[in-house]
Amino acid sequence: MEETLRFTLNGKKTEVMIDPTQNLLWVLRNHFGLTGTKFGCGMGFCGACTILIDDEPVRSCMLPAGDIAGKKVVTIEGLEKNGKLHPLQKAFIDHDALQCGFCTPGMIMTATGLLLKNPSPTRQEIIDGLEDNLCRCGAHVRILDAVETAAKTMKGGK
Repeated sequence: MEETLRFTLNGKKTEVMIDPTQNLLWVLRNHFGLTGTKFGCGMGFCGACTILIDDEPVRSCMLPAGDIAGKKVVTIEGLEKNGKLHPLQKAFIDHDALQCGFCTPGMIMTATGLLLKNPSPTRQEIIDGLEDNLCRCGAHVRILDAVETAAKTMKGGK
């Protein structure tokens, strides 16, 4: 049975008529065209589908869409503001912290959640924070470097 689902998506009040049990990942991709959020394993294991809900990283492949009613949802597309990349997006580019790029949106969204909670993480805290996101290309060291750089940039450093 379809219901009207109201929430904030990438800074805009949004509503959609949908079956609230439908998987959020597919709602984002199919109803809103937000294809930056990737389908990886479909079991919440790989992290490719990570988004932010009320500033917390969440695996969208495991979440019924109805669970986001009244909440703030941010996808990788929502990080860029007024044509300017988010510091994490820029740092990933600058550090070449991607190869195939499939894990990149989930890595960036998880790192965003980490930096919102802890603006000055140690390298070990970054490693621990990204531990549940998988990258098969082996860009892990560059990913860690990118998160460190973004943390400094976001605090006003260079």
